[in-house]
Amino acid sequence: MSFNQLGNISSAVGTGMSVERDTSNIAIRVNNLSKCYQIYDKPRDRLKQMLIPRFQRSIGQSPKQYYREFWALKDVSFEINKGETVGIIGRNGSGKSTLLQMICGTLSPTSGTVQTNGRIAALLELGSGFNPLFTGRENIYMNAAVLGLSKKEVDERFDSIAAFADIGQFIEQPVKTYSSGMAVRLAFAVAINVDPQILVVDEALSVGDELFKRKCFARIEAIKNNGATILFVSHAISTINQLCNEAILMHRGNVLLRGNPRTVTKHYHQLLFAKAGSENEVIASIKAGRLDDVSGDQEDGLNEDYFDDYIEGLTVAAPLKYEKQGGEILSFEMHDAQGKKVNIVSTGFSGLVKLVVRFDAPFQNVVFGFHLKSVSGLEIAGLSYPPPQSSLVSVAPGDTMEVCWKVNMPLAAGTYFFTCGVRSVGEGGFIDRIVDGEVVKVIAKSNPLSFGIVDISNESQCWEKKI
Repeated sequence: MSFNQLGNISSAVGTGMSVERDTSNIAIRVNNLSKCYQIYDKPRDRLKQMLIPRFQRSIGQSPKQYYREFWALKDVSFEINKGETVGIIGRNGSGKSTLLQMICGTLSPTSGTVQTNGRIAALLELGSGFNPLFTGRENIYMNAAVLGLSKKEVDERFDSIAAFADIGQFIEQPVKTYSSGMAVRLAFAVAINVDPQILVVDEALSVGDELFKRKCFARIEAIKNNGATILFVSHAISTINQLCNEAILMHRGNVLLRGNPRTVTKHYHQLLFAKAGSENEVIASIKAGRLDDVSGDQEDGLNEDYFDDYIEGLTVAAPLKYEKQGGEILSFEMHDAQGKKVNIVSTGFSGLVKLVVRFDAPFQNVVFGFHLKSVSGLEIAGLSYPPPQSSLVSVAPGDTMEVCWKVNMPLAAGTYFFTCGVRSVGEGGFIDRIVDGEVVKVIAKSNPLSFGIVDISNESQCWEKKI
C-alpha cells in the first residue's frame, strides 16, 4: 500500500529528501522539487550505461550517455497552510501523481526538498501493499503500523475500521480471496481511521460502487471539517470545485497556475481542449493572466455568466453523420443571452440553440429538432420545430433556414452531447442528421445543492418542522 508517515521527523532515510520539523502554519512546503527519469530505447542500453561511461572516465574520455532524460517534475515550489484543501489538476502525464508520491515519501526526488508538518495518510494505490496471504485483520494491523499507530491504538479503532470497510466475515479471510472492491474498501478504511493531519488523495475515489464513494466523500468532508490539510488529485472538475479552497494546474511537470478552483478549472479546460498547434498560445495567455487569477478578490468578482465561454477544441473529432438527402446542416450552435457562442456554461444556463440548414430540393413537411444525451448515452431532453398542432415547414431548392430555440438547461455539472437533425415527414425520413455532433460542458457555479443529471436546486424549496 502506498502509505507513509512523514510527520515531524528530521530526515527521510534513503529518499534523498530533506523533511524538517516545521512548527509554523505551513502544513506542506515544496521547494524546487524536480524528478528526472532515464529513458532507454533498448534494454542493452541500460547495461551499456552501467559499464561503458565508467570505463571511459577511467581512461580520460568524456563518458557517453545511453539514455534520454525525461523530467516528470521541474523546479516545483508551493506552500499549503494547515486546514486548506487544495486540488491538483492537469492532463495525464503532467506530474501530479509523481508530486504526490514525493510528498508522501514513496518516491525520491532528483533535487529539491519537501517539508511536512503532521501525520500523513495517503490514498494513492489502494491495497497495493496488502500481503495477499494475510487476513484482512492482519493487514489492518500491518498497514496501520506503517502509518504510525501502535497496537493499542489499532485495537481501539479496529471496530470502526471494520465497520467502514463493511466486508463482513471476509475480514478474517486471506486478502487473496477478496474482490478488488473489497480490497479497496479495506485499504480506504485503514487510511481514513488514523486521524490524519494531512490527507493525500490521488484519484482513489474513482473506484468502488456509488454507495461506497458517497461514504468516502462524507468521511473526507468530515476530516476536512476537523481541520486537516487535504491534497486532492482528480479529473472530476465538479469535485475539485466542491471540496477545494484552492486549485493548482500542472502542465509538463510545472505549476502553471494556482488560485480559485473555478478560475483554475476554466483555464484547465482551455488547455485540455486547445486546438492542435495552439497549446503554446493558450499557455502564454494563462501565464499572462496569472496575477489576476490568483488575487484574493477574484472569487468575489465572479458573476453569473463566469463560465459562459467557447473553446474551439471542445468538439467531437468524428461525429456520426447521415447521408444527405436533399439538404445539409450548416451549423448547430449554442449561444448565451448576449448572443455569444458558448460550449462551456454554468449550471442554470439559459440561452439559444441555433440550427442552420440549406436545402437542395423541395420539401413540404419539414421538421427540425435536437436532443441532448449524457456521456453514457442516456437521452435527457429534446425539442422539435414546428411545435405540435402547427403547420409544418415547406422549403424550395436553395433555401437556407435558421431555427432557434430559447432554452433553459437545468443540468447538473457534467459533459453532454447534442444530436441534431432535419427530416421530411412522410417523404423519406432524415434530410440530414448529425449524431453527437456538439459538446457542452456544464460546470457548477458553487457547491451544488442537487446531484444527478438535472439540477433542480433553483426551483426547489424545503423546510423543517417538528411533528
